[in-house]
Amino acid sequence: MPFIDSKISVPVTKEKKEAIKSKLGKAIGLMSKPESYLMVGFDDDYDLYFAGQKIEKGAYVSVSLFGDADSSACDAMTGEICRIYNEELDIPGDRVYVTYHGVHDWGWNGRNF
Repeated sequence: MPFIDSKISVPVTKEKKEAIKSKLGKAIGLMSKPESYLMVGFDDDYDLYFAGQKIEKGAYVSVSLFGDADSSACDAMTGEICRIYNEELDIPGDRVYVTYHGVHDWGWNGRNF
């Protein structure tokens, strides 16, 4: 039950959202999670500040997972997320923050896992 939520400082076209969503769908396998349960959200043209300054190109990406994630899997996923956002939106890795949240009570389809 992963959810990847992105706050992105630049406008993102529908085509770019689709491309990023597809690449994240492949990357989620690094976390031993299936794409078939992946939900992705985008909040683009979002004001982000880093080191006290508004940044032109940046992203905050939050990855929520049912259960816990291995640190090495998180490290690999961070590398892939930074690569995807650089490739698709020209956002440098040093302007991307990624956080991971293990969730133990996750509801779906009228019940909890």
